[in-house]
Amino acid sequence: MSAAARGPRRVRVRALAKINLDLRVLGRRPDGYHELRTIFHTISLADTIEISFTPGRKTAIAINDPLRLESDNLAVRAAKLAMDTMRVNGRIEIRLVKRIPTGAGLGGGSSDAAAVLLALPVLARKVVPLPALSRIAAELGSDVPFFLQGGAAVGIGRGTELFPLPDAPQLPGLLALPEVHVSTAEAYRRLSARLTTESEQNKIFSFQSLALAGGVPETVCNDFEAVVMEQYPRLALLKKRLERAGAAPVLMSGSGSAVFGLFRKREQALRARNVLSGEKVVGISLVNRARYRAMWWRALEEHIDQKLWPPRSPYVR
Repeated sequence: MSAAARGPRRVRVRALAKINLDLRVLGRRPDGYHELRTIFHTISLADTIEISFTPGRKTAIAINDPLRLESDNLAVRAAKLAMDTMRVNGRIEIRLVKRIPTGAGLGGGSSDAAAVLLALPVLARKVVPLPALSRIAAELGSDVPFFLQGGAAVGIGRGTELFPLPDAPQLPGLLALPEVHVSTAEAYRRLSARLTTESEQNKIFSFQSLALAGGVPETVCNDFEAVVMEQYPRLALLKKRLERAGAAPVLMSGSGSAVFGLFRKREQALRARNVLSGEKVVGISLVNRARYRAMWWRALEEHIDQKLWPPRSPYVR
């Protein structure tokens, strides 16, 4: 085998964040998780990941993430599971440039892991079908499977059972990022005490009506807001400021602490940014599924020759 064939093979990809356009929390499941009904959507805020793969006799994985031990990093765990599934060995180097804050409900770590699952089989020149990738993703975390698809999708169960929705307009928006780290486990604990069977049935009915309507709803709900904004009143104030600026919908994403507002026109979002002076705010846009896949195909164009999903190397062995 030539040196060129042995690698290293490299790619740089963007791992997009997500928001929850709606999020209902139902009762606790027998497996300890809560039953969810949510609408995911990818947004333009992204981490950058550089992945290098060199075939070898042994597997070694290195990452530059200073925030946690390698063994705790979802991208590293994703690489290990992917290598085991493909039954290949080699050296993997991962370099993360983080722009998605942690503890904000934006799925940054999950998106990083999904990016590794999509890119590594291409670099290793192996095929891992989407159902197999989805099983690995669900093992890593409840949000990870969504990032194998992107765009808009209904998530039920733990959020891992996904039903893609038609592409919606790629609306502009603002994302407020207060320096508040919300514990998801604590948010679930506080919310669990307030859940009732009657409210569960109402949530299922109203969510079904919302999901069937399609598009980007203006009247939405996130069950976590009741307990998280009670604990962090600043988040409730951010939501009111975005609403007064003309955003609709305005919602906290996931279990927080990020709060987003969407606008019909970019000029509205630019004017609203001035209203939120003094806050850490970034401009965003919704990223639909077609754009999400096109982004991946461009990033991997050196390693693929067809626009397949998931991306696939033409040199599959």
